[in-house]
Order: sequence, then structure tokens, then C-alpha cells
Amino acid sequence: MAINKNHEFEDLDGIKCAVVERNLSPERLQFLKELLEYNHFTTVVVASPPPKAAAPKPAAQVVEQSEIPQSGTPVVAEAPPAPELFTLGVTDSTFNATNAVFGRLLKTRTGHVVTLAYWHQKEAVSQDEVPYFQKNA
Repeated sequence: MAINKNHEFEDLDGIKCAVVERNLSPERLQFLKELLEYNHFTTVVVASPPPKAAAPKPAAQVVEQSEIPQSGTPVVAEAPPAPELFTLGVTDSTFNATNAVFGRLLKTRTGHVVTLAYWHQKEAVSQDEVPYFQKNA
């Protein structure tokens, strides 16, 4: 059981894992998986369950009257498919993504320390920053 929301555990494919992130897009999954495997973590990926709907929706919606063909049969609009989302975990149960990033424990392939902006993919290249507590004012 997790102590707080930042350190979750779950059985992914029958393996006890520390959850890194949930509801990942395929691009984000690929980025994090490569980063964690480069840092010698064993990753486990499973498909996330579909999100729970707040209110039941009709399976199909009928389009407006002006869009009905001459045959008199209304056209039924299909609901778009749900996006494919994934959950990523690591087999090291002591792993915590927040501690790993702020503790400067992860490295990029170029040898730089992973920063928060790099982790969130806001920067393409991780810039080694001096931690805030070591900066001279």
C-alpha cells in the first residue's frame, strides 16, 4: 500500500511494481521507458483501463435532420475510439519518480543529469543545473 499518492505500488502483469506514471501516450511511454532502462531499471508496461465515464452516454448519436439522406434512414455517427493509454512501472519497489528527479539520480544518454523540464519533455536536452541550494545569491 502506498504511503502517499507519489509512491504507488501495483501488480502489473503479476509483478509487484512501483508505478512511474499512468495513462501514458505511446510517445511518452517510449521516452520514459528508454530513459529508465538506460538507468538500469526493469520496466513493465500494461494497457491502462479505459477511463470511467461520469454519466452513461448513448452508444451512437443521430445527426441533424438536414444530414439525413433521401432514403429516409438517419445516419448514425460512430463515437471515436478511446485513445490507447498505458501504465508504466519499474520492478524496483523503492523507486519514486519525484525522488529520482530531484535527487539527481537519473542520467541521460549523453551523461547529463535529468532535470524536471527534461522529465516532462519540455526541453529536448537536459541542462545540468546547479541545484537551488548550491547557487550563490
